[in-house]
Amino acid sequence: MLKRVFHTWERRLASAAENRTVRPFEWGTEWIPDLGSHGSEASRLLDWSARALRGSDSFFAVDDNTTYHLDGDRLTFISAVVTPHADNNRVTARYFPDKSAAGRRRAVLVLPQWNADAGGHLGLCRLMNRFGISALRLSLPYHDVRMPPDLLRADYIVSANIGRTLAICRQAVLDARHALAWLRSQGYESIGIMGTSLGSCLSMLAAAHEPLVRIAALNHISPYFADVVWSGLSTAHVRQSLDDNVALDQLREMWMPISPWPYIGRMRDKRSLLVYALYDLSFPVDLSRKLVNGFRSQRIPHEVSVLPCGHYSTGVAPFKYLDGFALCRFLARHL
Repeated sequence: MLKRVFHTWERRLASAAENRTVRPFEWGTEWIPDLGSHGSEASRLLDWSARALRGSDSFFAVDDNTTYHLDGDRLTFISAVVTPHADNNRVTARYFPDKSAAGRRRAVLVLPQWNADAGGHLGLCRLMNRFGISALRLSLPYHDVRMPPDLLRADYIVSANIGRTLAICRQAVLDARHALAWLRSQGYESIGIMGTSLGSCLSMLAAAHEPLVRIAALNHISPYFADVVWSGLSTAHVRQSLDDNVALDQLREMWMPISPWPYIGRMRDKRSLLVYALYDLSFPVDLSRKLVNGFRSQRIPHEVSVLPCGHYSTGVAPFKYLDGFALCRFLARHL
């Protein structure tokens, strides 16, 4: 009965977003460098993704030549990935320093959910301050101030354009690594990362490739990027364009470089919190449990928190308080 109640509530909450656009399917090969010119678009993308996965250290590599500007609580810098949209190429983050002795030593980079507006997760950052943790909240590519004026949603980071989704999720990871480097330059000795939904996926990719990260709090989880888009309630409009153009097993392999599953072993020297919601229709529970089982089978240090709600209802009281407290308690305990 509870499952039916929560699923009905989740669908009602999801339907509140009336500006979803069904965009045409595109291979997006123009977004991918060094793709090659032989074979079909699908075969070329499959080959490129396999190479990117084998060389993930290079795929997610960053340089140390970034120039940062802090104006009040606004940190800005130029993204390592150049896109056709100038607004998106300037990275913005909100800085929430904590003045306590603990807060001057430890900090967390916060990556919000897909389509988060400029106010998303600011309350969580302030809650981290109350736990003696400084926070830096990153705006994801094509979100809030980084969104071109002709977009109503952050469609360019998750869409039925295969190559663009790969490129922009990689951009998000590189932006996160540069933001983490800035935190280290400010004297923080103990650094963590926390992400929700899409931000959770990107946070694990960054943590898996960034030695500065000691702990990762991953809020709403899945092993595969493609499976969430294919099966999730939030991405049903994207699935409409994928149908009849690409099969799930193909899509999973194409998007494997931006999926958490192949990088579980790289989390061995960190501690992770894995959070999922029992009645989630956007990150289906079987997928969340598969990632938990992957951590468990490889004996990767982790803790699990299961929320008694759904994906959208996580943002509604009292569940948002349960979630926020679980995240902050974990971060405060292990940073």
